[in-house]
Amino acid sequence: MSAHNSLTLTPAATATDQVFHALYSKIVTLELAPGAKVSEAEIARSLGVSRQPVRDAFYRLSELGFMLIRPQRATTVTYISPQALFDARFIRCALEVECLRTAIDRVTDDDIAKLNALVAAQDEALQTNDKIEFHRLDDSFHELICDIAGHPKAWVIIHDQKVHLDRLRYLSLTIGAQSALDDHVEIMDCIRNRDADRAEKELRKHLARILKVLAQVRDTHPELIEANAHQRRL
Repeated sequence: MSAHNSLTLTPAATATDQVFHALYSKIVTLELAPGAKVSEAEIARSLGVSRQPVRDAFYRLSELGFMLIRPQRATTVTYISPQALFDARFIRCALEVECLRTAIDRVTDDDIAKLNALVAAQDEALQTNDKIEFHRLDDSFHELICDIAGHPKAWVIIHDQKVHLDRLRYLSLTIGAQSALDDHVEIMDCIRNRDADRAEKELRKHLARILKVLAQVRDTHPELIEANAHQRRL
C-alpha cells in the first residue's frame, strides 16, 4: 500500500509509541483512508521495526476504534461512525462547557495572554495553509482552557474521546478553518469579559459545527461513512 511508504518515525518512548503515532497521524489525515487494508509485515518493513510493536500499535488503534482486527482476515481502517461521533461530541461538550465556565472564574492576565498567543498562531497557520499545525493549535487552545479551570484530566478524557471526531475535523479544515478560528476569537472575547453565559453559547455553537461537517461528508464523501450507521436527525 503506497501510504506505508510515506510513514516516518519520530522520537518517542517506545517503538510501539512511534508506530502508533505514525499510523494515528496517517489515519486522522485520511492518508490511510477508511476501508484501507493494513499489513503488519509491510508496516514493520517500511518503519524498520519488528512486527511486535506494530501488532501492539494495531491493538491500541483498534481500542480507539480506528482499526478492525479480525482473525484470518485483513486488518482494515474503520469507517467513520456517526454514532461514535455523536457520543464523542456529547461527552466533549459536557466536559468543556464546565471547564470553560470554571476557567472564566479563575483566568489571569497571563492565562489570557497564552490563549491569545494560541489564537494568533492559529491565524498564522491558516494563512500558510498548515492544516496539521492548525489542528494541533486548535487542540492546545481547548486543552489550556481545561488547565486554567484546574481540571487537566478533563482534557485526557476529551482527547481519548475526540479521536472519533478528528478525521472529520481534519476534513473540515478545507472549508471550515476560518469559522473555527472565528469561534475561538469569540470565545476569547467572552473570556476577557468574564461572560460565562455567552461563552457557553459560543462554545456549544463551536462544537456543534462537526454535525454540519458530517452532513456535508455524507453528501460529498459517502464512501468514508460507516455503511450501516444508525441514522439520527442532525
